[in-house]
Amino acid sequence: MNGFRPGLGPALVVLALLPVLIGLGFWQLSRAEEKRALLAAAELRRVASPVDLENLASSDDPAWLRVRLEGHFDPRHSLLLDSRIRDGRAGVELLQPFQDASGRWVLVNRGWLPWPDRREPPRFQTPEGPQRLIAWGYVPPGAAFELKPSAASDWPQLVNQVDAAALWQHLARTGLPLELRLEGGPAAYRTDWAVVAMGPEKHLGYAAQWFALATALLGLFIYYGLRKGRENDHEPSTRHA
Repeated sequence: MNGFRPGLGPALVVLALLPVLIGLGFWQLSRAEEKRALLAAAELRRVASPVDLENLASSDDPAWLRVRLEGHFDPRHSLLLDSRIRDGRAGVELLQPFQDASGRWVLVNRGWLPWPDRREPPRFQTPEGPQRLIAWGYVPPGAAFELKPSAASDWPQLVNQVDAAALWQHLARTGLPLELRLEGGPAAYRTDWAVVAMGPEKHLGYAAQWFALATALLGLFIYYGLRKGRENDHEPSTRHA
């Protein structure tokens, strides 16, 4: 009768790898659920009525909270957030200081601009006069942004990361330490930001891959054990002949 004899080495490999693969699969499932909850919360806030700047400033959770702004842009101190890709095209995001009627400054992201030729600066215009805007609070994941001070003549600054609080300190102004992303309108450029960099469907796809690898590993282990069992069952008769 055929036996199942995979051997100690393969058994130890499976015991080490199988829980890891299954754990990674369930972790991706949990990440997918987190992303679904995040998208649902963001959608609720993005369709809610906007609040004033003081309510936004006092909020413990300003992410995706819509806010009304009334004031004017500062065209002298623009930031160009580099390495922003849209539809395979290189570009930047334009961020400009905006002074609200309350007197407080905020950093408004007006959206994405194409930058096809690095030898020429990106072209943009700043709306003049009083502006009424609707924007929403953006809280970046991971480490905080960082702005390295430079000479006043270097504006607009090309940066890879931006820290609103450091900008206000650099300009000696009182401002909200938060990026506000502008909704579509006359003052906006391209504003189709994704709420999350990776959607739930991606995590589900990765989970399926991890579970498939676990299944393949277990299948190979069973196949190898059965084959070794058959080989071992034939060894006595071969030696006797």
